[in-house]
Amino acid sequence: EVQVVESGGGLVQAGGSLRLSCIASGLIFDDYAMGWFRQAPGKEREGVSCISWSGGGTSYSDSVKGRFTISRDNAKNTLYLQMNNLKPEDTAMYYCAARSSLYCSASWSASWSVTTSFNYWGQGTQVTVSS
Repeated sequence: EVQVVESGGGLVQAGGSLRLSCIASGLIFDDYAMGWFRQAPGKEREGVSCISWSGGGTSYSDSVKGRFTISRDNAKNTLYLQMNNLKPEDTAMYYCAARSSLYCSASWSASWSVTTSFNYWGQGTQVTVSS
């Protein structure tokens, strides 16, 4: 059974940092691109970041670029999201997701942040940023 489990969320003040972790099991981890998504109440789920199987290719939403860093440790089946300079608008449930592809999208020009293209999802970890 495939399991994707996030951890590391919490309550922080604006300007603070958090590191989220995601451990995947039941799959060949380095066969999958991995992504982070988030969803705030009343809003659509949005892509935050994605990383290719080897970590050699990464993508970020414009809203987090320069503040967040995605990484992975294939030996540990673990995905990370380092979040710095957090803002209240970052408050959301953060989800880890696995895509049954080596890459985050079908081509260099294609959008990577398509939720339906990710096959396995974690339960989410809450990030709350106070002003």
